[in-house]
Amino acid sequence: MDQAATSFPPPPPVPENAEVLNSFGLALLRVGHAGQAVIAFRKALALRPDFRPAHVNLASALEKTGDRAGSLAQFRAILALDRHLEAMTRHSATLERDAGDVEALNALGKALYAIGQREEALARFRAAVATAPDYIPAGLNLGIVLGEMDRVDEAVASFRAVLARDPASHAAHIKIGELLRDQGHYPQALAHLQQARTLRPDDAATHAALARLLRETGEIEAARQAFRRAIALAPDRLDSYAGLIRISRLAADDPALLALRALAEKADSLTEPEQIDLHFALGKALADIGENEEGFRHLLKGNALRRRSIDYDENRMFKTMERVRDLFSAQAIENIARSGHSSECPVFIVGMPRSGSTLVEQILSSHPDVYGAGEIADLSHAFRDGAARFPAWKTLAPLACLSEEERRHVAEDYLQRLNARVIGWQGDNAPSRITNKTLENYFFIGLIHQLWPRARIIHTFRDPVETCLSCFSIPFDDLDFTFDLGELGRRYRHYQKMMAHWRVVLPEGTMLEVRYEDVVEDLEASARRIIAYCGLPWNDACLHFDKSRRPVRTSSLEQVRRPIYRSSIRRWRPDPQTLRPLLDGLGTEAQQD
Repeated sequence: MDQAATSFPPPPPVPENAEVLNSFGLALLRVGHAGQAVIAFRKALALRPDFRPAHVNLASALEKTGDRAGSLAQFRAILALDRHLEAMTRHSATLERDAGDVEALNALGKALYAIGQREEALARFRAAVATAPDYIPAGLNLGIVLGEMDRVDEAVASFRAVLARDPASHAAHIKIGELLRDQGHYPQALAHLQQARTLRPDDAATHAALARLLRETGEIEAARQAFRRAIALAPDRLDSYAGLIRISRLAADDPALLALRALAEKADSLTEPEQIDLHFALGKALADIGENEEGFRHLLKGNALRRRSIDYDENRMFKTMERVRDLFSAQAIENIARSGHSSECPVFIVGMPRSGSTLVEQILSSHPDVYGAGEIADLSHAFRDGAARFPAWKTLAPLACLSEEERRHVAEDYLQRLNARVIGWQGDNAPSRITNKTLENYFFIGLIHQLWPRARIIHTFRDPVETCLSCFSIPFDDLDFTFDLGELGRRYRHYQKMMAHWRVVLPEGTMLEVRYEDVVEDLEASARRIIAYCGLPWNDACLHFDKSRRPVRTSSLEQVRRPIYRSSIRRWRPDPQTLRPLLDGLGTEAQQD
């Protein structure tokens, strides 16, 4: 049995070198840690996507973990890699004879892109577009690569150029629609996705993309219909089932649930990502109809599959937390906060996922003076750019090393990013408060208070076991600690240590703590307390947050479209033996929170 399926010892540090990572993976395979070997080989391929030996070894490691479908898919990837390398040779020879051959430029770009050489691919696509602006395939490929490189404005411009020449380009409409959705430009995104649906009414991917946008903008019934249409068109696409179940409670005889059960019978034939989608979807769907034990068994399978492909070192994370606590003493915070920026605009909502944070932001954003920006990376980006500008920022305690002017620059940079996100507010009618609901900003509370002593910091929390089980039920894209019950419990316990530290070192009244169960029990009292803390006059709209049409992209997007409900408190739990890793990870102190 693969030891990594049941325990996840942190691997020793390995240099970020594809050859070394490949050798490390082979060593892990030899001692029976196939799951950890998969991680090593994937890291090698992330550095060098064209490194054939790592591809071959990854296929072998996947086979040893029992992921036969994944292993077969990897062997297909090896064959494709060989084809791409052969195509590169062939098209390069063509371009030596005719440097302006636009089809060869585009084909070479596609081959380079396929093996992970995106900058080189970008250069070929640009050359093709410059040579023949009306050659649509190159324009589309240019936009796709720019979008994946997070150069969104350039990508949108590339797709707009394609549409100027070919207004009926389905691919351009769907790609620009998804980019605009990611930027929060929902009306424009909707127009493009609807046009894509008109052009190809039988394309399942188009219906699924439209459903995701409708779901986020609160058009829940329209989103359900779009997901169901996507399922009807492509019954084997697991992501559409997952999207539907996220916003629906399926009856036991619902065709979608029956189809999922049938797919579960042949799960071994699915790829690993498909199996993950399948198990998480069934986990929720079965719990919704009261089949809790079977549903949780699917969650255990889905989480185990997801965890074995993740490189997460909890010890390194806990040491970072400890370092932060050591650096940010009460005196250190007080000394520098005196010269912080005077703005009261920022509101930071922090805590663990599934702790009621989306509900609190929805209450706040229902106030006419508040703009809810959601989960945004603006704070970390301001820190990143500060590190590039000021060498002292590269440490965890940079503010003590910076001048007051330099600290003000970083504070202003964040505020500019924040204001740029405000959509639909005109002239002087600007929000007096803008929320940032990136929960892991609890790491940066000391920095936040130093930069903006008058900023509001709202810590949302909930029963630890309820929080962790809720996290365990969702296949988060970017939360590596949620896929193993023991790791989840330990992460929660260390998060509690961080919050306990901030309670001690921050001046009294700096942070407001909001318990989810209290909000459910008495919405008005809790809402009034939140609004008062933010220095705002009361507005009754805050009690009708479920009527807000503001876009919501978090895992709670469907719940906050409904009035307060109590069914999420003390829900069904698995037996103590199954819960033991989580309870041990939480520890006695956390369980009594």
